[in-house]
Amino acid sequence: MEETVHRAGLIAVVGRPNVGKSTLMNALVGAKISITADKPQTTRHRILGVRTDADAQFVFVDTPGYQTRHKSGLNRAMNRAVTQALSEVDVIVWVQEAGRFTQADAQVLALLPESVPVIAVLNKVDQMADKTQLLPELERLSQRCDFAEIVPLTARSAADAERLAAILRPHLPESPPYYDEDTLTDRSSRFLAAEIVREKVFRLTGDEVPYGVAVEIEQFEQEPSGLYRIGAVILVDRDAHKPIVLGNGGERIKRIASEARQDMEKLFDTKIFLSCWVKVKSGWMDSAAMLKRLGHE
Repeated sequence: MEETVHRAGLIAVVGRPNVGKSTLMNALVGAKISITADKPQTTRHRILGVRTDADAQFVFVDTPGYQTRHKSGLNRAMNRAVTQALSEVDVIVWVQEAGRFTQADAQVLALLPESVPVIAVLNKVDQMADKTQLLPELERLSQRCDFAEIVPLTARSAADAERLAAILRPHLPESPPYYDEDTLTDRSSRFLAAEIVREKVFRLTGDEVPYGVAVEIEQFEQEPSGLYRIGAVILVDRDAHKPIVLGNGGERIKRIASEARQDMEKLFDTKIFLSCWVKVKSGWMDSAAMLKRLGHE
């Protein structure tokens, strides 16, 4: 019998903001390692997610949505993360929302190197009001770029994630695994805790607040019992944002902490004691020192 070839490689997941890149990567990896929310700038860092099968290891690079509107230091750092990821990978997964091709989508497509195979993913097909438009849209998409494959799917579907993994596998080079089989991400527990808190802020506050929000972990300690004691500072850019995050009588920040704690307990598989508070840090998005502290090199 022919010996099974093992494959391993880097796969960049790219696209404009809010097309479902992080949701898709979480489904492919089988764990929530990249936060999701229906807001711009949900993903701000380059995050590796690792999926290990018997005959292949997929190292997904979840990138920030490419920013075309805002020009802060934070946005420049996010765009650098996208362009750097494109230069280092074996395969690119470019994600577009079904029924909505925009100028921002075209700008991301223009960044893709010709030397790397590109799998086009048409996401959120389950939300298309008129399913008869799917085939014409796939035809239009095929004319935009010389894609290696075009895959319509729903990122939240486990079956669709398995189908995409099978399509990606032949595009990976023959290689032994890069990571141990139990590795899910290259990010630290401290980083993941900060991201979980930030996700809850995104989900539980209004449209204006998240753009100027960051989370910094000031305490991260594990007791002999296994319990984590975590202290998270929610940084806001404007004085007016602090009461919004706090909520009436502190109700909203209590809910942020409660929901974040529950997600952390699932991810870390242990009890969590989480404290959250809010500080105003005007101009942090253009502060090189603050961006470095928050992991934006």
